[in-house]
Amino acid sequence: MSLPKFLKILVIGSLGIWVSGCTTTNPSTSDSVPSQQPVSTRPTGSPGAERAKVHTELGSEYMHAGQYAVALEEARIALSADASYAPAYNLLALTHFQLGEINVAVQNIERALSLAPGDPEFSNNYGWFLCQQPGKERNSFAHFLRAAKNPLYTSPTRAYMNLGICQGKVKDYGPAMSNLMLAFRLDPSNTLAIFNLSDLAYAQGQMAEAKQWMVELEKRIDLTSEATWLALRIERKMGSREGEARYSSQLRKKYVGTPELQKLLRGEFE
Repeated sequence: MSLPKFLKILVIGSLGIWVSGCTTTNPSTSDSVPSQQPVSTRPTGSPGAERAKVHTELGSEYMHAGQYAVALEEARIALSADASYAPAYNLLALTHFQLGEINVAVQNIERALSLAPGDPEFSNNYGWFLCQQPGKERNSFAHFLRAAKNPLYTSPTRAYMNLGICQGKVKDYGPAMSNLMLAFRLDPSNTLAIFNLSDLAYAQGQMAEAKQWMVELEKRIDLTSEATWLALRIERKMGSREGEARYSSQLRKKYVGTPELQKLLRGEFE
């Protein structure tokens, strides 16, 4: 199941992140760990923690802007103010993940979880890391469910969506569709859930349903190259030359140089 670049940020929390075999710790999924409010939303309680929070939030802004070196420096400043401020480790994890440094990212998200084992954002993000590693996708499921069922988590739609995406990756189509549908019902504006419902229906050969979800997506956003490519393939499978030609034209005009256009030009539809 593909994950559109334009929507990847939705899978993570406000300061969140998505283990690798380089570490030996395994954050618990046991129900004995009490549910917690995300650390990033709690009162800080000390001047040092307040400084850490300010620098972590600033670093998050830099990270989202693609200024990764500055984001890392802000996280380090935050930890110099309060070495136990878990969201700063979470920020380090996210930034290193964006840089492709998965091992360092894992070390930091696990450190965040060791400081706040009941934080739903951290559980969700740890699950996402597992989901990105071939052979470990199923290990992520319990972490997503733990986050989703935390009554103090304000974004359960994100955790259910991530669970559905990861179940789809291992072809657990029934549960995947159910969890993506739940994510959509919790938040009908969740365009990543809609995209993946269409993508998953396509993977199962259910073209009418795939098109239905694509229509819903197109009502909400201008289709990106990834979504346009999926729409084109749906139309092609349904035998609609007109629809296929329409999306083909959009790819050629709007998305020159994209991998999706290159696939179209090579005739690689699957």
